[in-house]
Amino acid sequence: MNQLDHREFKDKNLQPEKSTSYNPLILIGSLLILVTAAFTTYFFYPYFQEIHLDRMQGIWGSILTYGGIALLAAHICFMVYLLIKYVQYKAVNPVDDENLPYLTVIVPAYNEGELVWKTLTSLDESDYPADKVQLISIDDGSQDDTWEWMKKAKEELGDRLSIYQQPENKGKRHALYRGFHLATGDVFITVDSDSIVKIDTLRHMASPFVGNEKCGAVAGNVRVLNRKKALIPRMLNVSFAFSFEFVRSAQSALGTVLCTPGALAAYRKEAVMNCLPEWINQTFNGQPSDIGEDRAMTNMILKQGYHVLFQRKAYVYTNIPERYKNLYKMFIRWERSNVRENIAMTKFAFSNFREGSKVGARVLLLNQWIKILMAYPLILLMISFIVMYPLLFLTSSLIGILIFSSVQALFYAKKHDIAESFWAYPYSIFYTFTLFWITPYAIATASRSGWLTRELPTEKFKKIV
Repeated sequence: MNQLDHREFKDKNLQPEKSTSYNPLILIGSLLILVTAAFTTYFFYPYFQEIHLDRMQGIWGSILTYGGIALLAAHICFMVYLLIKYVQYKAVNPVDDENLPYLTVIVPAYNEGELVWKTLTSLDESDYPADKVQLISIDDGSQDDTWEWMKKAKEELGDRLSIYQQPENKGKRHALYRGFHLATGDVFITVDSDSIVKIDTLRHMASPFVGNEKCGAVAGNVRVLNRKKALIPRMLNVSFAFSFEFVRSAQSALGTVLCTPGALAAYRKEAVMNCLPEWINQTFNGQPSDIGEDRAMTNMILKQGYHVLFQRKAYVYTNIPERYKNLYKMFIRWERSNVRENIAMTKFAFSNFREGSKVGARVLLLNQWIKILMAYPLILLMISFIVMYPLLFLTSSLIGILIFSSVQALFYAKKHDIAESFWAYPYSIFYTFTLFWITPYAIATASRSGWLTRELPTEKFKKIV
């Protein structure tokens, strides 16, 4: 298990943990449900076989059966492909102080309160040479006390930090746009204002640009900061680890990480400035784009022929929603961005957009499209199964969860912690039965704008001391 350096998180950057005494019951209950589904499938196998044979007598039943087999086979093949690339992945070793590039670190903030101060102080404690870092934070017209916390950080950090205030809330993209124009570094690093970086994170993020002219952007390794405060963050922690450390490692081996996360991303200055006018003026269906700025920037850098890489040891710990409502809003925003940017990537991915092999980028894009195109057929299939064969639907869904969640659980157990790895199972149950509608809804509402999750907290502002 990765241990945090004692210098990484000081007491001021740690959040108090809430009681989670109910968590073991949820974990045990989830495992019992999955085991029960396995035994039910065994005992009712003759009944399920009869349903299968009956279905196969009709043309639609055959189409659904063989179509399902084809989709499953495609998914397995894709996972094997990712596994091969994951094995080939190699992180770039950090370089010495003399060879490190000049950085500009940009932290946009909106209604973040005390968290922005924690973010800025964690960046100040990085082991990057102080004379090679320009630290900028921009308050995007917050309606809470974010600006006061930024001024507190300025008082503590002095000339190491420059703070600016937008006259009104224009969105994260515009705050970053201002930051990019203020930047003097050769590499730009963006960090969300609710995130804490490890002491060596900046060094790991900057190193891939040294001596590699093909590197246009780098994605950081995002982990959950508030994983011990509530049930949802604890479950998502395993999913995040798999998504970044397995999936993005494989994408990095192909030079095509599809999204540099807003929580931690690095960009070559020239690559950003080349596409900055297009990025800030981006529209979708005639409306200005105010979401998905990270995926959009990644796409535009890939389009220029650059490679986008992932640095496994460049950790950032970020807060994620603790309540269902805020969680599904975050997922909707992400999925709307995926729909938009898959369309944008399709326009260049099948052209000669860069030197060398482009097969990997195209395979990754096609897999994204399969997920989108199959969203509605799978929903209809699910509804028909629930109506006609409820027991078969329930057991087959749970068996699928048991199998595919085990992949994530085994991965997390090997890389981090065995006990925490079991949270892959309740999260998959939770997602399958409460968040299955996200992708179809996001497709239908892809033109809608709005950040959705930057609401003011209901409790009173914390006093600054």
